[in-house]
Amino acid sequence: MDTVSVRELRNNGGRVLQRVADGETLTVTMDGEPIAELRPVPGRGVPAATLLKRWRRLPPVNAQQLRADLDGVMDGSL
Repeated sequence: MDTVSVRELRNNGGRVLQRVADGETLTVTMDGEPIAELRPVPGRGVPAATLLKRWRRLPPVNAQQLRADLDGVMDGSL
């Protein structure tokens, strides 16, 4: 985890926050001591109704064919 000082956060707040928006988690330090953590906000979940709509549109799965396909590409000794 990378660190930024309070001074850097104050002087370059937009750039620091863009790093967080890009997925980085940063520790904010004051006088070399960690005082806070900046991290991206977790993504929002998908409503259950949307998930059900998506699930209903999925093609059926042929379990035997899936197993045969997996056996064809995987090492059987595993």
